[in-house]
Amino acid sequence: MAKGFTCTSDSPVVETKAGKLRGFELDDTYHFYGIPYGKAKRWEQPEPADCWEGVKDALAFGYICPPFNPDSPNGDILIPHRWWPKSEDCLNLNIWTPSIDRDAKKPVMVWLHGGLFADGSSVEMVAYDGENLAHDGDLVFVSLNHRMGPYGFLNVSRFGEKYKNSQNCGLADMVLALQWIHDNIEAFGGDPGNVTIFGQSGGGQKVSSLMQIKAAEGLFHKAIIQSGSGGRPTTIRFADSSDCTEAMLKELGSDSIDALLALSTDELMALARKVAPRHAFSFGPLENEWFDHIIFDGSTENAKKIPLLIGTNIAEMNSMMFNIKNRESMTKEEKEAVVLEKFGEELGTKLLKQFYEAYPDHDAVDALTLDDGCRTTTQWLCDQRAADGSAPTYNYMFSYNFPIDGGRATWHCAEIPFVFRHIDKVPVCNEPEIGERLQEQFSRAWISFVHTGDPNTDLLPEWRPYTKGDEFCMIIDRKCEGKVDFDRELLKTHAEGKINFMRPNMRM
Repeated sequence: MAKGFTCTSDSPVVETKAGKLRGFELDDTYHFYGIPYGKAKRWEQPEPADCWEGVKDALAFGYICPPFNPDSPNGDILIPHRWWPKSEDCLNLNIWTPSIDRDAKKPVMVWLHGGLFADGSSVEMVAYDGENLAHDGDLVFVSLNHRMGPYGFLNVSRFGEKYKNSQNCGLADMVLALQWIHDNIEAFGGDPGNVTIFGQSGGGQKVSSLMQIKAAEGLFHKAIIQSGSGGRPTTIRFADSSDCTEAMLKELGSDSIDALLALSTDELMALARKVAPRHAFSFGPLENEWFDHIIFDGSTENAKKIPLLIGTNIAEMNSMMFNIKNRESMTKEEKEAVVLEKFGEELGTKLLKQFYEAYPDHDAVDALTLDDGCRTTTQWLCDQRAADGSAPTYNYMFSYNFPIDGGRATWHCAEIPFVFRHIDKVPVCNEPEIGERLQEQFSRAWISFVHTGDPNTDLLPEWRPYTKGDEFCMIIDRKCEGKVDFDRELLKTHAEGKINFMRPNMRM
């Protein structure tokens, strides 16, 4: 069905503090793309974008930061991607909104993309489109790009005061974007006093990081973390990237930052890829007086005030590492034999017993691919918040088996099309009846949380906060139900005997 479309010289036009912007209206939703929120010199802190005269078009997505891992279509049947022009000049954001009335006061969702701190973009996945959440959720949706990898997280602080916070440039970009949203979102019908930040994987770590940054206090009021808590005990704590800087300078035969500044964008990335000791994991935020990543040791007082919705998927990366095709033709005994072969008879038997108790509607193959990484760090963070008087924390587990290869346990990123109300863009999400139901259950819970700080809707059972003694988790599956502390011992057993299968090249 054709949609109504409006884009004239004077409509829709909004006025921001930097100048006027023209977007377009499509089927009762306003779109504004590629809005500059800041500018920055290499490894310096970002500044607000320059003002402009007249009306600036906001009709195309802006440049994205070059990713550390080269573009690859690998895995697109499960996680469809799109590719976009790249530049260090990437401080821009996109807005979808049902209203441009300054008095509309719609709640605001701000999406922080995944990819650790080195990959991804606001438009990387086709399901990142914010139109359906904005329209159906009656809210303002914002996604943003920021500096990543060696552009956003390289420590060159020894070269002077202006580079003091160089390894946190990417986070500083996000803070500036949140400040821009605070100062301008009313022009797009949004409420600067009701902002929720949310992200998946590396985007979840960005959310947990922003919860600990003093400069971001008051710029958002609720948080959602999907498959990326950034907490203990197993999440990688990023190291000082000075060693990478020194290795790059050695390759150039120089001890001057001028040698690094003289490199083109592509040359800098090529050099970083050559010397980075831990590849994409070499780049991430550094704890200092600006960024105290105290979430490893306890929440800041500000973080305690923020309601949190947090959860994971049953298999995460393990779904990609080990997958048995045509499992529907295997007997129960054959499936269990695979687990026993990998974990050993004694530990495998214990694992299967605990797994069947936790997930009675799943079979043995899912015990093999069970995630004990994201789930364990998420559990730790929930426990911490339950003990320190934090605002409500709501926990979930997505444990659905998708209709591919005879049934594949939920992988890293698999919840995104359901949350964004875009299963139409990801064919594997479209199991008859089940796909649409899961989309409604997921997205309506997220929308409710954004509006009220509580994910409860009439589409799911009662969803209680996670508290000490009532460690409640909402299981989202073919059958949705709440369980209390149902998998703690299972995770310990799985971690004890886990086999490290060969990992595919997949972005987190």
